[in-house]
Amino acid sequence: MRRITVLMALCVLLCLQLFAENRISSPDGKIAVTVFTDNNGVPRYSVTYNKLTVLEPSSLGIEPDGINFSNGLQLVNVSAVGSVHDQYNMLSGKKLSIQYDAKKASFTFQNKDGRKFSVIFQVSNDGIAFRYHFSDGQDTKIIRSENTSFQLPPSAKAFIQPIAVTQSGWEKANPSYEEHYDQDVPAGTPSKYGAGFIYPALFKVNNTWLLITEAAVGSDWCATRLDCDAGSPVYKVKFPDPREVVYKDGLLPRQPMNGFSPWRVITIGSLKTIVESTLGTDVADPSVITNTSYIKPGKSSWSWINSKDDFIVYDEQKKYIDFAAYMHWPYCLVDASWDQKIGYEKIKELADYARQKNIGLILWYNSAGDWNTVKYTPRNILLTKEGREKEFSAIEAMGIKGIKVDFFGGDGQSMIKYYHDILQDAARHHLMVNFHGATLPRGLARTYPNLVTAEAVRGFEYITFSQEDANLEANHATMLPFTRNAFDPMDFTPMNLYKIQSASIRKTTAAFELATTVVFLSGIQHMAESPEGMEHVPEFVKNYLRTLPDTWDETRFIDGYPGKLVVIARRKGTKWFIAGMNGEPVAKNLSLNLSFLKNKKITLISDDDTNLLKETKTVIPGKGMLPVAINANGGFVIVAGQ
Repeated sequence: MRRITVLMALCVLLCLQLFAENRISSPDGKIAVTVFTDNNGVPRYSVTYNKLTVLEPSSLGIEPDGINFSNGLQLVNVSAVGSVHDQYNMLSGKKLSIQYDAKKASFTFQNKDGRKFSVIFQVSNDGIAFRYHFSDGQDTKIIRSENTSFQLPPSAKAFIQPIAVTQSGWEKANPSYEEHYDQDVPAGTPSKYGAGFIYPALFKVNNTWLLITEAAVGSDWCATRLDCDAGSPVYKVKFPDPREVVYKDGLLPRQPMNGFSPWRVITIGSLKTIVESTLGTDVADPSVITNTSYIKPGKSSWSWINSKDDFIVYDEQKKYIDFAAYMHWPYCLVDASWDQKIGYEKIKELADYARQKNIGLILWYNSAGDWNTVKYTPRNILLTKEGREKEFSAIEAMGIKGIKVDFFGGDGQSMIKYYHDILQDAARHHLMVNFHGATLPRGLARTYPNLVTAEAVRGFEYITFSQEDANLEANHATMLPFTRNAFDPMDFTPMNLYKIQSASIRKTTAAFELATTVVFLSGIQHMAESPEGMEHVPEFVKNYLRTLPDTWDETRFIDGYPGKLVVIARRKGTKWFIAGMNGEPVAKNLSLNLSFLKNKKITLISDDDTNLLKETKTVIPGKGMLPVAINANGGFVIVAGQ
């Protein structure tokens, strides 16, 4: 009997040892990932946070052409746990200097044919990232499918954006990541369009939050999305629609059997963790651009958001150049069909005129392609390298500072390669890039710092199109810092302070709009105010906008909840800017913990009782708790320090 007891104890110890060997934890020990195979040989992983399960056993696996890496596998090797230390700089975003520290381990699986692949996990204090590594061949395989899943507990809630059906909508321009979010719905609620969900996808498990996305999507890979079966809290990686390609070719990844897949990224923790994390760029590929001297973040005037297509004409653009100079903003964007309504010769004149006022021009382009039926021009000139070289050489010689490329067609491998090609060629000609009607950047702004911003959001243009979108602006905008704008620059084109120059009536207050200048992050921030509208704005607001920083050294989450409230503090040098936005149509009395600013003199810009902007000079109390009243759909901005 004693021998049996001893043997049982040894078995338990052995099992515990094996279990420990298959686990990797974050440096602070709060996040733990366990990797194993189930009874069918399916590789799986599970995740705990503070010892509570936040991801139940979820599948791993991938299907290169002719190779089964999804089931019937054995876990044959687990590497020793190592450390990852990375320090890198961004040119814009939450902060410029970033340090990434994580624990790393590789788990190798073997199929019945003896072929192997590994899953590399990196676990940091703010989340996990993992990707597939192939190391047993030199050939290139088409990846037919990926079996990665994220199995949430049944009680989880989702804050998630459905993706539109490919080639639906205006001019069949979808998908363009421009829908409203389903908020606080049970995990497993099906996509209303039946096409899946976009990244980043936000989930709540009890009091813990998870933000799922991907990063380092190279030109040989497609981008992906999530999908689930109705009622099931299991979200699976899904490849794009077959129509999301350039010239009907290149949908699926083409993976060398000695390379890596993109990273699957899960930020885990509190809402403070989500808002302050840089995990989406921490695991992105490092910059491939050596000369970044021409990449200068800033604000831009932009006529189209106010006067639309008919006023992309010489005199209107000259007026907006003057407006940018008046506001001390360094850029002016000239939008669609400028080549026809203004012409290259007169654009050169505008560029020369702008240069005299220290303003740089940005020019719009149609991405074109066989997926694209949009008539706006210039089109059909960026699809080939020869076309890009000719055009970029010409506008670089004019002194043009950047391009806005619009109406892409999805996430297939050839489409992703097209994004990379444009960025590479633009960099050689010292051009900054803004992608519109486009996919989520997925950390691409680290790899190509000349990608200063991208749309991939239901931005302010929709508010000018319909009253329904205007009614939903406050709720929608207070979702974005927790989702779309968590890691990547976002061209929402914010800040309409006076009124919308269309049939829509803005439902947010002017202080709400002003707060977007701090809350939303974009390398170039295209402002949705007109010269005429700015005439109605108090001088203290103009002075605030003239001196508002273009980059940030630090970001802190102060308060909020997705779709209801957001308060974020950002620092530049010794000066702090704190902005709040109320996503609900009810007034609120906030008590903000600003202990890091206690006893500091501040300037508060907020709404008065009639929703007009007012300025208040005050001091943060000694205990650091500042009471702030915020109007329904209202906002505020606080400036502290010198």
